[in-house]
Amino acid sequence: MARVRRGRPVDGILLLDKPLGVSSNHALQSVKRLYEAAKAGHTGSLDPLATGVLPLCFGEATKFSQYLLDADKAYESTFVLGTVTDTGDAEGRVLENNNASDVTQSEVVTALQAFEGEIEQIPSMFSAIKQGGQPLYKLARKGLEVERKARSVVIKTLQLRAFRGGERPEMDIYLECSKGTYVRSLAEDLGRLIGCGAFVSALRRTRAGPFGIDQSITLSALEGLKGTGEPGELDKLLLPTDSALGLLPLVLLSESSGFYMRQGQPVMVSNAPRDGIVRVALDSGEFLGVGEMLDDGRVAPRRLIVTER
Repeated sequence: MARVRRGRPVDGILLLDKPLGVSSNHALQSVKRLYEAAKAGHTGSLDPLATGVLPLCFGEATKFSQYLLDADKAYESTFVLGTVTDTGDAEGRVLENNNASDVTQSEVVTALQAFEGEIEQIPSMFSAIKQGGQPLYKLARKGLEVERKARSVVIKTLQLRAFRGGERPEMDIYLECSKGTYVRSLAEDLGRLIGCGAFVSALRRTRAGPFGIDQSITLSALEGLKGTGEPGELDKLLLPTDSALGLLPLVLLSESSGFYMRQGQPVMVSNAPRDGIVRVALDSGEFLGVGEMLDDGRVAPRRLIVTER
């Protein structure tokens, strides 16, 4: 017998400004309860230390969360020079302290240039990457360290916004990067290059794919809205299911072609891209899902939404 899903059907994307000190999953579950939603998921973890944009997908939108997982991100962060911690951030145990008062702003600017473009990063032992079925951070908390393969990531923008000198200099940076970039690893690598060590003391994600921090709402604001009415009032904050796919080419179908696509059949389209993944909608504007262009000019369904309840 199929398990009956509890909660009400909710579809769409909520942009949460994740609060400090809670995990992404804790934030997700809190919002899911506020919405009384049957199904929800987040689109890539933010550390408890981090705040900022955390897109949450509800219902049919969860089918397209991978596109947000794969999207570029932007961050504002503060690095502290002169100290090394076992986690690479402020929550870790201090392993090493060095007097970094001789580090200058110009030296930092020069060092940052080494991390622009495509670079290789070794993920932190305190990341959520799984090895042997276990997240690395769980192994690290047991005092274990395993070999990790370097990963290629792209730092598209890396700017020094402020520098505050002293024995433990602080630097505020802004970066735009590809998926899979670990800011704590960037801080650690920068500290090694300068020769004094470094860790992340603050981290805020300001953009995830097409979504910016100015579009996000805090958990406390959601709780306040929940207290003023029914859960349906919160639905007004949800973005359309296909809003995460705005960078994909759009293919429009007639009602008849849409019928056959919903049956799982490829359909012919005119003036469409030659290949690749596309958004598919009806001429009326109704979103159908994601398709893939075939060599013969047809679009094949790959991930469709279910409109019937």
